[in-house]
Amino acid sequence: MKVGSITIEAGGPLFLLAGPCVIEDDKAPFAIARELAELTGELGIPFVFKASYDKANRTSIDSFRGPGPEEGLALLAAVREEVGVPVMTDIHEPEHAALAAGKVDMVQIPAFLCRQTDLLVAAGKSGCAVNVKKGQFVAPWDIGWSIEKVRSTGNEKVLVTERGVSFGYNTLVNDMRAIPEMAKFGAPVVFDATHSVQKPSFAGGKSGGDRTMAPLLARAAVAAGCDGVFAETHPDPDNALSDGPNMIPLGEMRAMIRSLLAIRRALDEEQGR
Repeated sequence: MKVGSITIEAGGPLFLLAGPCVIEDDKAPFAIARELAELTGELGIPFVFKASYDKANRTSIDSFRGPGPEEGLALLAAVREEVGVPVMTDIHEPEHAALAAGKVDMVQIPAFLCRQTDLLVAAGKSGCAVNVKKGQFVAPWDIGWSIEKVRSTGNEKVLVTERGVSFGYNTLVNDMRAIPEMAKFGAPVVFDATHSVQKPSFAGGKSGGDRTMAPLLARAAVAAGCDGVFAETHPDPDNALSDGPNMIPLGEMRAMIRSLLAIRRALDEEQGR
């Protein structure tokens, strides 16, 4: 599938979906996108910049949500134009799909909304590529129903993302068998390295997590055969306005990507690709 200027395909080159959790101001998205574009260009990895204009699922009513759709989508469109990379954002309401069309290249369905029929159909009708995050409560073989809801619109540009499953309270675990299971639906499979280490609502009105484990899980997912990796990143995660405990410091992204590419090369050699 074409996503802006890049091509994404199941079994194709490993790709990266990355950026900050939320748009914090009108400068950071450009700086982060430029650094990631330079890095991925140097390493030869297809890249889509991700940032959310609204985090509608924050734990507390007082948590920062972002600038909202009008300002946020304008900023993302400007990042796409000025930095020259495809861009992606979450949408939470069906009407936001039409707002995003033409301003971003990919829309993302949050995990907790992955069964919402009206949202999935609206996303498909937007013409954007659609990344469906598998809910923490959904078995990998059941996410096919969500994929079909998008495809029912005639839009075949669908990806599906694994981001862990609920294990008791405030804890997620990953079963890497989900990756080959979801690959059976013919859509590129992405692994979300940073939300997989999240501890939802754990840190007193906000989510906690352990970002040090994100590269480890990403390596395991690439070895298990994922097509792409999703990773939220920030220059100073400890002072980020959303999901700081899970985001990888921007300065550590190069080392992680290089390790992922080394694993992917070994896997390709083994499989004769």
